[in-house]
Amino acid sequence: MSNLEQFESNFYQSNYTIDDQEERYNDSDAYGNLYGPRNPRASEQPQPAFVPPESLMSAGYTGQFFQPTSTSDYYSQSPYIDSFDEEPPLLEELGINFDHIWQKTLTVLNPLKPADGSIMNETDLAGPILFCVALGATLLLAGKVQFGYLYGMSAIGCLGIYILLNLMSSSGVTYGCVASVLGYCLLPMVILSSCAVFFSLQDTIGTVLALVIVGWCSLSASKIFISALDMEGQQLLIAYPCALLYGLFALLTVF
Repeated sequence: MSNLEQFESNFYQSNYTIDDQEERYNDSDAYGNLYGPRNPRASEQPQPAFVPPESLMSAGYTGQFFQPTSTSDYYSQSPYIDSFDEEPPLLEELGINFDHIWQKTLTVLNPLKPADGSIMNETDLAGPILFCVALGATLLLAGKVQFGYLYGMSAIGCLGIYILLNLMSSSGVTYGCVASVLGYCLLPMVILSSCAVFFSLQDTIGTVLALVIVGWCSLSASKIFISALDMEGQQLLIAYPCALLYGLFALLTVF
């Protein structure tokens, strides 16, 4: 038993004494005083997380709670807002002007009305495409599927008139302008194809009506060309090839 007691005393032997414990406690108090109290609740009371607005108002605060200041001056001075307001409409950017389309349509419907060269010398294809589709639709109602012939003759005819006008005029003309004028002048041919829906044109009345429509289209087209290209005195020279082109459309409509 004496050996066992000696072993236990040797096993639990340590240099730690009560004096060391007191020194460590004093050191921890020193660090606590250096970095702040160890227990803040014992030294001071906690501040409330919410401050009532009345106390701020009494301290001289004149702002508005939860209401940001207005930034209308910033948006009014922004260059992006001004650029958006100054942008043209979408139809104008696409080259679609309903006022010009209406004026060109009236010019075609009245061959005796003088044409405005500034308006006619534009690449406006909205009206021509509409009249070309209307011509194909009325032919379809008459039982004639001629869309391929319409598009093919339109492209080749515009190319031929384009070459001819560039040879005859000194100022020159673009292909888009030629296609625009010839397309607008298809409107009387749409009227002829609409008549073919209700009665046959393969008689004397139909032939006379087709000749009148061809003269109407060619006269309107030549009038627009001479006003846009300043080709006074050459209307008959331009009207003849236009009459040949519109005569092909008349043959598709009658037969």
